[in-house]
Amino acid sequence: MAKELTSRATDYSQWYNDLVIKADMAESSAVRGCMVIKPYGYSIWEKMQASLDKMFKDTGHTNAYFPLFIPKSFFSKEASHVEGFAKECAVVTHYRLKNDPNGKGVVVDSEAKLEEELIVRPTSETIIWNTYKGWIQSYRDLPILVNQWANVVRWEMRTRLFLRTAEFLWQEGHTAHATREEAEIETRKMIDVYADFAENYMAIPVIKGHKSANERFAGALDTLCIEALMQDGKALQCGTSHFLGQNFAKAFDVKFQSKQGVQEYVWATSWGVSTRLIGALIMAHSDDNGLVLPPKLAPLQVVIVPIYKTDEEFKKVAEKANEIFSMLKANGISVKFDDRDTHKPGWKFNEYELKGVPVRIAIGPKDLENGTVEIARRDTLEKKSYAATEILDTVKFLLGDIQKNLYNKALAYRKANTTEVNSWEEFKKVLEEKGGFISAHWDGTSETEEKIKEETKATIRVIPFDQKKEGGKCVYTGKPSEGRVLFAKAY
Repeated sequence: MAKELTSRATDYSQWYNDLVIKADMAESSAVRGCMVIKPYGYSIWEKMQASLDKMFKDTGHTNAYFPLFIPKSFFSKEASHVEGFAKECAVVTHYRLKNDPNGKGVVVDSEAKLEEELIVRPTSETIIWNTYKGWIQSYRDLPILVNQWANVVRWEMRTRLFLRTAEFLWQEGHTAHATREEAEIETRKMIDVYADFAENYMAIPVIKGHKSANERFAGALDTLCIEALMQDGKALQCGTSHFLGQNFAKAFDVKFQSKQGVQEYVWATSWGVSTRLIGALIMAHSDDNGLVLPPKLAPLQVVIVPIYKTDEEFKKVAEKANEIFSMLKANGISVKFDDRDTHKPGWKFNEYELKGVPVRIAIGPKDLENGTVEIARRDTLEKKSYAATEILDTVKFLLGDIQKNLYNKALAYRKANTTEVNSWEEFKKVLEEKGGFISAHWDGTSETEEKIKEETKATIRVIPFDQKKEGGKCVYTGKPSEGRVLFAKAY
């Protein structure tokens, strides 16, 4: 099986595109800017969904579903929100087609114009807060802790599979609270959930913190985020949690009667992650041979490949392979016995390497004689023979060790590519020659951040929660600064 992947060193962007397509994860669709998520790619999303869904439910949240279409008038009720999404909105204006009288297919029926145009959901704050108005009357109705798994549409002109498409899949949490404190606690709790998932499931170290005002979600008072560093030195935002204050409650007149009998506006949060996480998974761990997947999210954790020449050899090998398959499956390990006779073992090895299967077991006639199997791990490409009696313990150990190794490798990369700078010349030099996170003083103004972005394309990715309070001078203006923030070029 020819992989034909462009190497990361030659063209990282092309390597990524090659890998997504050749590993059979996704492809572009007939609709410009939209993708087809193929079964293998969707299997990874399902693993992510299942893990996150459990984490949400363990923190008291329940799932619901809201309409795909949002009346255009809803967007005009929260000024900064409409401004933030106006350029990305897809709008439905008519509800019927008719045959073209000139015989050229179908045309929009001009008599079927909607009374009010509908926005195809770019995010759901407006439709949900209009709904919450009917759900909330008293403090007894609070809090509302709701999550939605859905698709959204944001009309992107420059797209890349998983990272930026006109339509993508995500989850969006929308919660309502009686007090500011409760809403702020919820906002922080959910960014901690995302960080836990990124580090313990995706094996990607992330930095938690605040977004700057320029990078904040449209309509939020505060946006918390987790930021990760990809292998090309660019940052990727992997999740956000927004403290919305009372902005949407005031826009949609959502009030409740407090314990003291006073009418008050509700406090809100929203938070979400999307199929962009699959892009993060690819770019954080994979190599020039293909995908490298953390075992906790791999659709297939172990594959067993038989080696044989004759039908008689296959029968004996298959008997042992099926025994191993049953044992691993009984222990909760996702395993496949690839007994196809249409492809040779070498082809299968390449296929599973390309698809990032964490552990591969090969077994042939000599292994049967010796009471051994050959086990290969995808992360380091190491191969070793093990006694057949050690298979279960070895596989369990390897799955745990690969998960840890991927995290530690990504963490070491991030540490090696985080640079502290103290001058504007040094900032530009590091950004151009090395990339990665740049830790620098900033004067706290949106104007300075905008000028830095205009000149270098670098933005403030995160103001870390654990930011050291230290006096200094802004790297761009020389004005006083209270602490360092992390800049980077980003996806």
